Amino acid sequence: MTQQLQDEFDSSVENAEAWMKAIQERLRINDNTKGPRSALEARLRETEKICALEPEGSLKIDLILVKADAALRSISEDKKHEVLSKLRHIKALWEETAIYITHCHSRIEWVWLHWSEYLKAQDEFYAWIHNMRVTLEPDIELQLGLKEKQWQLSHAQVLLNDVLNQSVLLERLLEEAASLFNRIGDPSVDEDVQKKMRVEYEGIKEEAQSRVKLLEKITNEHERYSTDVNQFQSWLNGVTERLNCCIGEATKSSAEDKLKALKEITKDIRSGGKKWKYLENQCAEVIQNTSPLGAERMKDELEELKKALEKLKLLSSEEEERLLKIQQSESAYKSQVRQLEADIQEFKKDLQKLENDLNSGEREKTEDAFVAQWRKCNATRAVLAAEESKIERLKAQLKDLLQFSQDVQPHAESVVSAIRDYQSVRRKTSKLSTDVETQLRKVFQNPVQDFEQWKPSVQMLLESPEPSLAQIEVALAESSQFKETLMTLQLKKDLLNSIFGEENAKSFLSEVAEASKERAILHKRLLQTKSKLQNLISQHEDFDVDFAPLQMKLSAIKAKLDLQHEQQPDLLGKKTQLQRLQMIQDDLAELAIQMEEVEILVQSNPTQKHEMDQLSSDAQAIERSLKMMIQQTEDHVQKHWAFNDKLSDLQQWITATTGKISSYQGAAGEQSTESRMADLERWIAEFPDKEIQLYLVEAHGQPVMENSSPEETAHIQAELDQLKESWRSLKKMTAGILKRRRLNRPVADKKKKKIASVDSKHMSGPASRLLDPTYKQERIGEGQNTSSHLALLHDFEEWLQGENIKLFKILAATSSSTEEIKARRNKLEKLQARVPDGQHRFEDLLHLRAVIGDSEGLEDLRYRWMLYKSHLKDYTSLPVGRLQCSLSYCLLYVFQKRSGGVCSFLHRVCWAALPLQLLLLLLLFLAFLLPLAKDKRSCTLANNFARSFNLMLRYEAPPPT
Repeated sequence: MTQQLQDEFDSSVENAEAWMKAIQERLRINDNTKGPRSALEARLRETEKICALEPEGSLKIDLILVKADAALRSISEDKKHEVLSKLRHIKALWEETAIYITHCHSRIEWVWLHWSEYLKAQDEFYAWIHNMRVTLEPDIELQLGLKEKQWQLSHAQVLLNDVLNQSVLLERLLEEAASLFNRIGDPSVDEDVQKKMRVEYEGIKEEAQSRVKLLEKITNEHERYSTDVNQFQSWLNGVTERLNCCIGEATKSSAEDKLKALKEITKDIRSGGKKWKYLENQCAEVIQNTSPLGAERMKDELEELKKALEKLKLLSSEEEERLLKIQQSESAYKSQVRQLEADIQEFKKDLQKLENDLNSGEREKTEDAFVAQWRKCNATRAVLAAEESKIERLKAQLKDLLQFSQDVQPHAESVVSAIRDYQSVRRKTSKLSTDVETQLRKVFQNPVQDFEQWKPSVQMLLESPEPSLAQIEVALAESSQFKETLMTLQLKKDLLNSIFGEENAKSFLSEVAEASKERAILHKRLLQTKSKLQNLISQHEDFDVDFAPLQMKLSAIKAKLDLQHEQQPDLLGKKTQLQRLQMIQDDLAELAIQMEEVEILVQSNPTQKHEMDQLSSDAQAIERSLKMMIQQTEDHVQKHWAFNDKLSDLQQWITATTGKISSYQGAAGEQSTESRMADLERWIAEFPDKEIQLYLVEAHGQPVMENSSPEETAHIQAELDQLKESWRSLKKMTAGILKRRRLNRPVADKKKKKIASVDSKHMSGPASRLLDPTYKQERIGEGQNTSSHLALLHDFEEWLQGENIKLFKILAATSSSTEEIKARRNKLEKLQARVPDGQHRFEDLLHLRAVIGDSEGLEDLRYRWMLYKSHLKDYTSLPVGRLQCSLSYCLLYVFQKRSGGVCSFLHRVCWAALPLQLLLLLLLFLAFLLPLAKDKRSCTLANNFARSFNLMLRYEAPPPT
């Protein structure tokens, strides 16, 4: 037997080696790219056939490996080396043959494709040559105007650019032809063909360039002509505008100036005739390259310019005659105007001098300055009275100018302006005199008025319970100033008589004397108060020594507290922040004790007591803020810890379940699989609960991310994404195991199929169908009609399961603001809006009861549908402030997903019996309350069930009273 296996191995090796050598010989014959295209195509087809034989070689190698394996098991250790040596040799030979097949076929195929692409590009190049010849062959058409010629030039330039751009493609095509000729050596791509292509391209290029040069020459000539015409038209418009300015009556220039300008215009008009002749010669040259209609338009344009030039000549000669007559009458008018202007300037100069005398020097608000100003105003009044004669002389000169035809309005305005200046200086002098007199009265009366205003403030200061020493010293200094001022007023009796009058001055001096007496009394009282305050100050010098450290320590605590507002990166950082806040709280408590000791010392000083009260108020505000931050940080730490705990538990369960389920993928044999599927289905039954736990972890993660730093938020989000990915992988793995189980189970075993169907239903219905995508295929054999009805039942069950999950997510999410609670309310209303559609689908299932029968699954579905509607209605009707997740509904939702069959029936029985049990308990409680109506002091009553909630002694004798 051993010799036979070795012979078979040797035979298979020899056959494979002979086959490989034959393949290599065929490849050697076809490994050549030289020659015509038909030969290259034949070699390509031959290599394709050889490539198709590669699987046959792989099969021979696999057969050799199988025979080598069998031979190695049966031969001795001495002969194994020989078998392994042959095996390595045949593998190396096969690898060499496979590489040769690939390289040979690829090389020939690449040359073939390269040749095909070259031929395609060559055809496109010759098609372009033909199109360009057709485009450039016709002669140049004469155009209507400059714009059309520019369009024609632009089109020719586009063609030339196309030709120039094609040179790059030509060079590339010639490079490809040279490269291809080196590989194939075919005459269709030799140097003569390449030279022919280049010659044809150069011919097209020269023709396009010559056409562009000719069109550029024609266009430039027309552009120069159009530019000259526009310049002539602009010159003509400028001369016309200048002539209209000279002719127009609105111009303010004199006749002499107009006459000079008109002579210059006439000179320019004569030079315009030469310009027109030059345009006429240019037009004759441009017309040769212009269409007849365009030439006619150019001639008409020149005639219009000639007519406009002749019209300007006529207007210029007529205006020159009119201006000569006007020039003679202007000379007499100007002499009188010059005299009037000189008189007006002299008069204004005198007025300005008077006004400057009034405004000269800075106006000091002193008594001497006001007196000097008052005397200056009186002198100015006398000078202004003498200047009235000059006003009358200016009016007479203005009347003489009215006999001329010129406009005298400017000169009249000058005279009126001089009169206004005179009246303005007169009013200003009068007003200034009145103001100075008023200021002098105030200067003498202000000291008395200031004293009357100062006196009440000093009296209040003296009457206050705690006057300030600084205020007393300021009041004493002000009293000394008032003493000097009042004494000065009493010495100026003569000056007051000249300003106020004798009677008013006498009354004023009596008021000054009375004010001096009152000031002396107040000054004496201020000195007494000052001596008292100096004695009190020495008693409270030590307050600042104790108050400043307390204030600095409170500021340091506040600075530390401000540093703790930053969000922490992780749970450890939040715990550390909580410890720092507690340390700050200890420092604040120590500061409060020190503040109480200082407050005892400042009870007698209201000012110091007020400062301490202010410091205590600041400390209390910091303490309230600190307590809020500690409470908030503790809440953040608790939420973060709970989230990490739930996340870790779910990750450990997914990891363990994945390891357990993955161990079933390698199980072999039906008996082994059936013995372990019970454990697998028990683990799959936990999937709904863990999916709810996954939603809870995501809900707990949201507030944690809101109260964490951006880096920690990204880390938590990555962990959640990894958790969801692990969950999806676990579900996918479980679905694959269930699918292989159904494919390996015999179709004829209907009993096992029925059991598997029941088990599948027990595994949370829709949740197991999410894991098992072949659920609908199992029911095809039960009949098309029944299968469609059952599909409706399963679709409704899946829809109800999805609605329950949505409701659970809405109730499980935490809401911290009114907007989030309203958003949850809107989501509940959307679920409520889909209830009528679900009721309609459930009624359709009830109509199909005759087909699917009164199955327990339909009754269970009816109960779950009614329970879902009831809870949705209850939570929709709750107020906004009470819309929070109910623990009882969450537990009931979990129980619904886990229940099925008998458990579901028992669950409904318990719910139906619960009201009856509560009623019996209420009747029993009422029965215990009946003895209360008999005797409140009964010892028997005191020891019954109704009053046995408190411990008491038993007493069997009659009542003691």
